[in-house]
Amino acid sequence: MPPPTLTLKSGTSWTDAWQRCLAVAPEAFRDDRVLNLWNATWQADGRTLPAVSPVDGTPVAGPPRLDRATARQAVRAALDQHRAWGHIPLPERRARVAATLDALTQHRHLLALLLVWEIGKPWRLAQADVDRAIDGVRWYVDGIDDMLDGRAPLDGPVSNIASWNYPMSVLVHAMLVEALAGNAVIAKTPTDGGVACLTLASALAAREGIPVTLVSGGGGELSEALVRAPEIGCVSFVGGRDTGAAVATAVADLGKRHILEQEGLNTWGIWNHSDWDALAAVIPKLFDYGKQRCTAYPRFVVQRSLFDAFLAAYLPAVRTLRVGHPLAVEHPDDPYPALDFGPVINAAKAKELHDQVAEAVDRGAVPLHRGTPADARFLPGQDTSAYVQPVTLLNPPRSSPLHHAEPFGPVDTIVLVDTEAELLAAMNASNGALVATLSTDDRATYERLAPHIRAFKVGHGVPRSRGDRDELFGGFGASWRGAFVGGELLVRAVTRGPAGERLPGNFPEYHLMP
Repeated sequence: MPPPTLTLKSGTSWTDAWQRCLAVAPEAFRDDRVLNLWNATWQADGRTLPAVSPVDGTPVAGPPRLDRATARQAVRAALDQHRAWGHIPLPERRARVAATLDALTQHRHLLALLLVWEIGKPWRLAQADVDRAIDGVRWYVDGIDDMLDGRAPLDGPVSNIASWNYPMSVLVHAMLVEALAGNAVIAKTPTDGGVACLTLASALAAREGIPVTLVSGGGGELSEALVRAPEIGCVSFVGGRDTGAAVATAVADLGKRHILEQEGLNTWGIWNHSDWDALAAVIPKLFDYGKQRCTAYPRFVVQRSLFDAFLAAYLPAVRTLRVGHPLAVEHPDDPYPALDFGPVINAAKAKELHDQVAEAVDRGAVPLHRGTPADARFLPGQDTSAYVQPVTLLNPPRSSPLHHAEPFGPVDTIVLVDTEAELLAAMNASNGALVATLSTDDRATYERLAPHIRAFKVGHGVPRSRGDRDELFGGFGASWRGAFVGGELLVRAVTRGPAGERLPGNFPEYHLMP
């Protein structure tokens, strides 16, 4: 029986979303573009680049890229806002942030729909991104008094440069907590997507008097203003190691406060393990959002003698993955489809992943699983150039990027080992990671091996995540530079404490765990 013909869910087109943006925040949107926000004013400046949705190639709003000189003006204006905001009493700051959260809650459906179109998140995960931002900041609103005891805002605004994958729960969350702590905030919209969602969220915050600056532009063009400018009090960066290394060099040279979350190859080790049902249950969840997450697990390190049992659990689980257009339904009024992931961020990234897989197989990697487009849910005739079906490779060659780097897509690799020393070496392949997991039946074995795994968080048979509220977050080795965050540490990272204070973090001159 042929699969049913799918259609777009009613009221969810990009045009529908855009018209709702124009109605909700007319000050920030024009018929054909979004605006930049600086000097407390929405500015129709910058050269708007064309953009398309990874979902199906639909044209969407592109970033209005500022030039270097205008970005410098925006930073100078943000310093004036910062100095004024620092005199606002904490109860009023708290009230304004709380009002912003109420506005975000009112428009959570629209914010989530923008995330679907702009960065390809399935509906469930798009809503979760919005809700985690709102709920996470509420936790800080409720507890900020104790966190700020004896602390003061920084000398200048916090500059936020973040990747495209979590505009709300990472970037907007950070911005609102930084403002709650007494700082003006600057954010650069990610080049690859999320500009409309961030514009709407910033408009709702600006209406409540939050000192937000939102600008677009190339990293090279804006780096001098957003990283090196003397007005900047702290740089918060989330992204890859190459760009992060350049930012790290700049802030180290300037002695500037910094939070640099960078990628690492997060690994899942299997050693003397027998609870295969538990592993099988978690495999599909590890593919959420196509593994386009800083805490994704793209590498399994498996004891060779357990490989057959591992495959018996892994392969049936990975074959259950649901992939497709996040808004494609059988009938216009059907619920949103339940998917594990949709597209990757763009067609160029999809091609990169396809090429890396093909090259790895050509050099000796063994393909164990490949999803097929026939199993995916697509609209008739839609552009599918940004979609990558799940792939699993055994033993990628050392010459392949898939051996030592995070693919940031739905590609799993498996490495077989025979000794504990090999297990640890393979789990530490990227010189530091954000998270790792070791599945082993014996708790004593876990306790003995886990301290040698170079990840900030290590789980015993369960995945670790970035965390919310009071859960701390950081990285080992090259996966993190600067202050750790999460809970009270985030507030400490963006405020001044006692003279001589040493923040927990990974700094050039010291490494201090919380």
